[in-house]
Amino acid sequence: MVSSAFRRVATSSVEDLPGGPRGYLVLVAVASGEPPSQLALARQVNLDRTVMTYLLDDLEARQLITRRPDPRDRRARQVLITEEGRAHLERTQQSLSIAEARLLADLDEHDARQLRLLLTRVAQTAQREALTPEADC
Repeated sequence: MVSSAFRRVATSSVEDLPGGPRGYLVLVAVASGEPPSQLALARQVNLDRTVMTYLLDDLEARQLITRRPDPRDRRARQVLITEEGRAHLERTQQSLSIAEARLLADLDEHDARQLRLLLTRVAQTAQREALTPEADC
């Protein structure tokens, strides 16, 4: 129920981004650190390479990201966020914070902070699991 409620309010917060939630994940990933290659970015956000290419095309058309040849490997392309992309990401994050606050309204600040911390840890585990090939059972 909580996941569905958050998905509903979060989706409305990112609906103006190409790819919606996927576009948001891409902007967050490229805004934090070294410019990844398209392939590394696809792995990081757990998207098929072909889907990633179309999504990046749409984000680039809106001038939210740009791509350039990777200086270490001219066959690869790095993905960089633009100033417009950073501004859009900041507005989206503010909108998501408001949506989150509505859902956590019945928690005091300590409980809300604890829930965020625990969910962050679960998300990190989930991301590691998505990047790690499954072990044979």
